[in-house]
Amino acid sequence: MRKSGWAVAAAGVSSLVLLLTACGGSSSSSSSSAAGSGSTSSAGAQPSGAAALPAKGTQVLIVQHSNLGWVLAEASGIVVYTYGGDSKNGSPTCTGTCAALWPAVTGVPLAGPADTLPAPLGTVAMANGAKQITYDGLPLYTFKGAKPLSTKGNGVDGKWHVIKLPASAITQTG
Repeated sequence: MRKSGWAVAAAGVSSLVLLLTACGGSSSSSSSSAAGSGSTSSAGAQPSGAAALPAKGTQVLIVQHSNLGWVLAEASGIVVYTYGGDSKNGSPTCTGTCAALWPAVTGVPLAGPADTLPAPLGTVAMANGAKQITYDGLPLYTFKGAKPLSTKGNGVDGKWHVIKLPASAITQTG
């Protein structure tokens, strides 16, 4: 069974701390607080090839199993959606009151370390200049107040859809 996004992230941070400790780095509170703030710096030098934490502003997207099958989600487990009113490689059209219920997924996209997505992640400029993340050219949104792995927004008004993915989009981990 595939580990959840949090388990993968926790395992990566734990491995990094162990690696730094083994290489003479410190696992003191200053190193821990740097990792918690999203910073990739540490008290000791990182060996070549060490796992690095994503840069601030990065939105990690992962493949998670839901009641609808494998779907694209934020690393927190919140499922992402596309909107039928948007066009591929076009500007997002869910704005104003729509965006209050369907917040845009923003930041710099990064696929989770255990995921191989069949289509590319990208960004498109929003009206306010922020970058909205896209999947296969379509802007991504979340459903306000949704719990992790909830797909209750799928099919709303016939225009909101989860991104269903094949099981082959994930790498099985032990």
